[in-house]
Amino acid sequence: MADEAEDAILAYLKDNDEISNSAKFAQDFGFGHDEIVNVIRRLHGFRFVDAQDIRRERWVLTEEGKTYAAVGSPEFQLFSAVPPEGIAREELQKKLDPAVYKIGCQQAIKNKWVEMAKTHVSRKVQHADDKVKNLLLRIQNDEAVNQEDIDALKRRKLIIQQVWKGNSVRKGPEYAPKRKRAATDLTRENLQRGDWKELEFKEYNFSAKGQPVEGGHLHPLLKVRRQVQTIFLNMGFEEMPTNNYVESSFWNFDALFQPQQHPARDSHDTFFLKVPSSTKMLPEDYVERVKEIHESGGYQSRGYGYDWKREEANKNLLRTHTTAVSSRMLYALAQKPFAPKKYYSIDRVFRNEAVDRTHLAEFHQIEGLICDRGLTLGDLIGVLHDFFSRLGMSKLRFKPAYNPYTEPSMEIFSYHEGFKKWVEVGNSGMFRPEMLLPMGLPEDVRVIAWGLSLERPTMILYGIDNIRDLFGPKVDLGLIKRNPICRLGL
Repeated sequence: MADEAEDAILAYLKDNDEISNSAKFAQDFGFGHDEIVNVIRRLHGFRFVDAQDIRRERWVLTEEGKTYAAVGSPEFQLFSAVPPEGIAREELQKKLDPAVYKIGCQQAIKNKWVEMAKTHVSRKVQHADDKVKNLLLRIQNDEAVNQEDIDALKRRKLIIQQVWKGNSVRKGPEYAPKRKRAATDLTRENLQRGDWKELEFKEYNFSAKGQPVEGGHLHPLLKVRRQVQTIFLNMGFEEMPTNNYVESSFWNFDALFQPQQHPARDSHDTFFLKVPSSTKMLPEDYVERVKEIHESGGYQSRGYGYDWKREEANKNLLRTHTTAVSSRMLYALAQKPFAPKKYYSIDRVFRNEAVDRTHLAEFHQIEGLICDRGLTLGDLIGVLHDFFSRLGMSKLRFKPAYNPYTEPSMEIFSYHEGFKKWVEVGNSGMFRPEMLLPMGLPEDVRVIAWGLSLERPTMILYGIDNIRDLFGPKVDLGLIKRNPICRLGL
């Protein structure tokens, strides 16, 4: 069929200067318009014809518009249903479709055709002209309508714009009444018959692109995560198991010396589970020591001086930070003869926060900690300089801060060359004795730790200013397929 369409086009141009409208040509010669357009494009590529694009826009009726063109607009239907002496609103409602009644009331009142009392509807005019129906019929018949009326119908979604595309065609520089098909393959039959000598072969197009390779693509978060993971491994850290999203309040809060009345433990900030609502597996001797340090203090601490409740500690939740995993790892470390350790984790955490351009209810936290004898704040600052310089952040500043489970605590700031200002990149501190000593760690053991989100450096690296464009259901899959490699610190 395509060959017949091609022959028809070339034969027509032999005796005529131009095909002015590809749609009319297709209709006159009994071809589909899409088929004719494809043939024209092919001939244009071979330079047999010169094709010019034609674009025409017209307004067409929506399904709702077609209904009103047939039976009248809702306002006119409502007006026609109101007798000269008026009618009860309840009776009028029964006579009309609910959608027609709702729209008709709004438009009829706007046109000042009817007066709607609380229980009664009456006419304000005795005759009304259904302008909407008349306009829709004119558009249906391809008659001219002024722009103000077009805008009014468009606002009511009674019309939509339809775009028609076609071509006009003239002879090209390589035009011939019949196109000789160039061979694309040299076959065995060509060699046997000897006709390969007369064959015209299609030229190679060395500029043509191949078929795109279909395959998986790494999300930008995964690329940055892998680079951060490599940095930790190069610094001698080992990864903590973070596969449990559900955690008990004990490991998430109480073991970290965070009081039970702390605002972070409120349901406005934390996702608590309904089923299973509580845990039954906690080390009882350790629980008692944590209870005592909260209520009465110890290890030269006064504690918080409140009535610690076991049922609060048993509540299950979606972990609010990966430090819950750190508390488990440090407790496990304290049950064996002490050996220095470097731990890190990169995984998802959950907060009951309002979603906006910089916050989500779930995000990824990067955490590192070092456990050894005699560590100081100077060691923490030195490790932070080493870690962040590998991320490409060599200019650091530190600001005193407060955390329930670290003392001293510091916010970490880095100078951003692109923004030309200091931006907060993380938090850090030394775990408190009230957290470490009840676990059973030796008194001279110190733990330095720091954390930051995975999303913030990823957004900076990839120039993304809305976190919802990076993570969640609104992510453009094109971003996943086309994002460049991650080169942290290079």
